[in-house]
Formats: sequence, structure tokens, C-alpha cells
Amino acid sequence: MAKVEGKSDGRPIVLFLCVHNAGRSQMAMGFFQHLAADRALAWSGGAEFATEINPAAVASMAERGIDISGEFPKPWTEEIIRAADVVVTMGCGDACPVFPGRRYLDWELDDPDGKSVEEVRPIRDEIERRVRDLLAELGEQAV
Repeated sequence: MAKVEGKSDGRPIVLFLCVHNAGRSQMAMGFFQHLAADRALAWSGGAEFATEINPAAVASMAERGIDISGEFPKPWTEEIIRAADVVVTMGCGDACPVFPGRRYLDWELDDPDGKSVEEVRPIRDEIERRVRDLLAELGEQAV
């Protein structure tokens, strides 16, 4: 089993999960990485991951100066979930696994799939608000 970066050095690890790992979870990870800098780690994954990141999500994040264009949808693994301190699920229901000893948050958010940049902006803004709240709960100040 590979050493999981973050656990041994005390940084909290947050895993963002949604069905396709192409919109909500990617935006959440982007905000988390940007706002936490190197004080915490963020990962994302999906149960039925897509082939590419939602272009409207990429464009809406670019408006905030956060580039998620280099990301790609990834599957979650049991090892990744067990390594996370907090698992944030977004619309994946029973498709997202639950393991004992993890803190789970379920964020009900509209799915940006098939939406325009204008329609994605409110979703993006709500994700940013929730990420800032999560960082505060973790004791990490947003940059």
C-alpha cells in the first residue's frame, strides 16, 4: 500500500465525491486547493466518472482565477476514501461508499452537467461558500 501524503504530516485530507467527477467535485477541489494552499489536501473522485471535465465548470472557475482545466475525472478507490479525514458527497446517493471512522458531509447542489456558464455560476458560488465554511471548521484560514 502506498504512503498517503498528508496523513503522516498532520494536514487534513478532504475527498470530494460526485457521480461523474466532472463538475461539482472538481470545482470544490479547485476552491479547496486554492483557499487552503498547502495547509490541507483535497482529492476528488466519481463513481461513474466522465471522460472530461465539464467545460462550463472550467470556464466558471477560470473567472475566479482558478484553473481546473488540467484536471480529469477519476474513480474513487477504497484506499483514498479510507485515507480521507472528511468525505464530501455531492449528489451521488448510494453510489458513494460509506466507511466507518470517516466524517461525511452531503452537499445537495444542482448538477452543472449540460448547463451554460451563466447557469453554473450560482452552483460555483455556493460551492465556494461551503468550502470556506469547511476550511473554517477544520481550523484552516482561507488565503
